[in-house]
Amino acid sequence: MGQPRQIVLDTETTGLEVSEGHRIIEIGCVEIRNRRRGQNEFHHFVNPEREIEEGAYSVHGISRELLAGKPRFADVARELLDFVRGAEVIIHNADFDERFIDAELARLGPDWGRLKDHCSVRDSLAMAREMHPGQKNSLDALCTRYSIDNSSRDRHGALLDARLLADVYLAMTGGQETLLLEEETATVAGGGKAHRLLPAQRERLRTIAPTAEELAAHRERLDALDAMSGGRCLWRKLEEDGR
Repeated sequence: MGQPRQIVLDTETTGLEVSEGHRIIEIGCVEIRNRRRGQNEFHHFVNPEREIEEGAYSVHGISRELLAGKPRFADVARELLDFVRGAEVIIHNADFDERFIDAELARLGPDWGRLKDHCSVRDSLAMAREMHPGQKNSLDALCTRYSIDNSSRDRHGALLDARLLADVYLAMTGGQETLLLEEETATVAGGGKAHRLLPAQRERLRTIAPTAEELAAHRERLDALDAMSGGRCLWRKLEEDGR
């Protein structure tokens, strides 16, 4: 079987809180097939039928005037679900986008279900935090870390960010391909195929020391965790113990 179809998804919204009635105003999706970002994309600006918070506008620059003639979410919902159906959908900070999409689907009625009723979801932010603990893992930070050109990202945009995240995700997971060792053409006893073994003498992995900024961000994160846990932050204790 081939690799599952993957979709990278991003949204822009009128504000941060679904509970305050904020709505989706842009959806961007990019397809990944066979470990390559393809040309198959889904993109719509959406009329939210409400005002956009000033703070949100400062992030994405999408105005109510721009959206006045755009379709409503109800007009593009079926196309969106058809695009992601059966795929693994990759989202950075998935909980945020999922809550907004699920709220939009709920407005259409119970028969529409939730996003996860139509596809699986993988959170690339959770992946990045596991791979790079204590470091900044925003999309911009990951673009810098993996040498992805994000010079055109002066503001957030759903389609642009989905394209960048697709490239970041492929860079983050690129090493996994090397774990699947190629099969040798020669056969072994019993008629099976032998696997190629890694050489005993290999180049040592390069160690990258964190920057002062990354160390400061790490300390701030531990301070926050320590405060929330009442002084029971395990990571801080391990550091203090010299582990």
